[in-house]
Parts: sequence; C-alpha cells; structure tokens
Amino acid sequence: MALTAGIVGLPNVGKSTLFNAITQAGAESANYPFCTIDPNVGIVEVPDHRLTKLTELVQPKKTVPTAFEFTDIAGIVKGASKGEGLGNKFLSHIRQVDAICQVVRCFADENITHVAGKVDPVADIEVINLELILADLESVEKRIGRVEKLAKQKDKEASFELPILIRLREAFEAEKPARAVEFTDEEMKVVKQMHLLTIKPMLYVANVGEEDVADPSSNEYVQKVREFAETDNAEVIVVCAKIEEEIAELEGEEKEMFLEELGIEESGLDQLIRAAYSLLGLATYFTAGVQEVRAWTFRQGMKAPQCAGIIHSDFERGFIRAETVHYDDLLAAGSMTAAKEAGKVRLEGKDYEVKDGDIIHFRFNV
Repeated sequence: MALTAGIVGLPNVGKSTLFNAITQAGAESANYPFCTIDPNVGIVEVPDHRLTKLTELVQPKKTVPTAFEFTDIAGIVKGASKGEGLGNKFLSHIRQVDAICQVVRCFADENITHVAGKVDPVADIEVINLELILADLESVEKRIGRVEKLAKQKDKEASFELPILIRLREAFEAEKPARAVEFTDEEMKVVKQMHLLTIKPMLYVANVGEEDVADPSSNEYVQKVREFAETDNAEVIVVCAKIEEEIAELEGEEKEMFLEELGIEESGLDQLIRAAYSLLGLATYFTAGVQEVRAWTFRQGMKAPQCAGIIHSDFERGFIRAETVHYDDLLAAGSMTAAKEAGKVRLEGKDYEVKDGDIIHFRFNV
C-alpha cells in the first residue's frame, strides 16, 4: 500500500532523533531490500502479536510482517506559509503524505535551545497548525475567485462547490482545520480534490525526557498536549526519542530486559507505528501455510478481490472465492482443521468486505 505518514515538527523538538530510531528499527533487509528508500523515507515493520501467535500455531518455514512508510519532512518555522525558512519545501512534502505525525517537545533541556526561547508545546502546535491553515486559506481563496465566475454562469458543479469553499474559508479564518468541518459524502469528494493540508488526519507525538518514560502523565507538558488534542479529536502518543534510538538497536531478550528496566511494556515507537497505521485507515489480513505466514496491509473497506490483488494482480483478475477464518476463531479452535469442524471457516465471494485479522486463502483461476 503506497500510503505514508509524514513526521513534522519545529526545530529541536526531537523529530530527527525519532526518525533515526524509525530507520534503525526498519524492516529486515532480507524482506525489504531498501529499509530507507531515500534520505527522508523509512520503511517500518508493523508490530503485531497475532503474527507471532500464528507462527507458533502453523510452524511455517518463514514469517513476513507487513510494513509501511514514514516520511521525515523538512522542519517548519513561523511564516512557512509565506515561504519562510524551508516553508515551500515543507508544504510540498506534506501534500504528498496521507497523515501527519506532529512531534512536540515536552522536555526541558538547557543544552537544547528552543526556537521560541521556552518550552510551550501547545504554542508549538499552534504555530504549525496555523501555517497549514494559512496555506489552505490561500488555496481556497484562489479557488473561490475562479468558481464564483462559473457559478454566476449557472454552472451546476461550480454552484455546488462554491458554498463548500465558503464554509472552508470561514473555518480557516476562525483558525480551524478543514477536518473540523462536517461534510456529506458528496461534499467530501469535492474537498478531497483540493488536496488540503488540514484535511489530513493528525497524530500528536509528545517527546518527553528519560525521567518521564515510565509515568508520562506526571509531565505537565504532556497533559497540555492531551487537552489540546481532544479539541482536535486526535490521539497522543508519548515517546522519548532519545531512548527510542537506543531501543531500536536492541533485539529479542535484550530489548525486553531494557524495556523492563525502564518500567514500560512496549516501546513508544511500536505504539507510534500502530497508531499511524490506524490513522491511515489501514488494517491487516494474513495468509498462513507451511511455506509462509505473512501479514498484508489493506485499506479498511476493501473487498476480497481487491485484497487478493495486493498479493498479485492475477489473484484479483481470476478471483473465485476467499476461504476465510478470523484470527480469534482460529486461535480459539487451535488449528485450521478444528476451525473447519466448528464451522468457523467460510467461503466468501466478490462482495465480501475483508476484516482486520482475517486469515484468507484465495481461490483464483486465470
């Protein structure tokens, strides 16, 4: 799936450190030849306990996790929408991603200067969000000028689009993002064509100091970010980018022991990967056999033939049926044979909407 989450943030918030951790923890080179596609794109494996359980159950020759991309986007400063700093580069890169992970500094460190002179995560968020809103406002105002002329000429499409543009302009002038405006399905088709920056889903990443990893709720900055995120209907993931870089270099028992010492069950990076995956509207189905147990990424709402096409275009072209059992049912049964005997294995047709956690064997003929 060619979907990517972009990592943004002000200078000195830990954005690059976090991205370094992501690329170090990248997918194994055996499965994915290029863990880093280019200097600012990293592929990460999606952590999934279900894949481990399936491997134990099936005992395949190999196990392949699914993966997706993070893009490290050029730093932003106030005035980016007017081209300040690397503003134009920032905005062009953010247009190319499908979701935004905004890294916010929630730690005090005299050795790392803050671009505004003091640590204030909500003010930092507002700087970035406002720059995105101003860029969208400029786009919408230009569009209104063109569409108004057509609407006066009784153009049907322009007459439908104009009130949508006016509502967006009103939201931007009130410093609200496009995602805060409610649209019908038909209106949303028009909005999506505009490629607005503020329609993209947002995830806030609170970067804390090492002392706050075990109990981030005691960090007043984190609390402020969470309060703000509620107003944006967004999730907050707490990480310590510095520690994530160290964790990314460890594997197996060594990694588990380090996490135990820190007093946490899983790394912030694993939480971030899963949250970004979900934010992008992605889900996972599995194929399981003695040769290979594998996780596959699909977009929620996809039908069985489309999901078959993710494996190979021939699977979609010659799709007949999808032999399907849900992970929970297979685990409860203990084996595929037992799941079949219990009536948990189904034959699904072309209209079947694949569910997260489905284990599928596609039948096709070309």
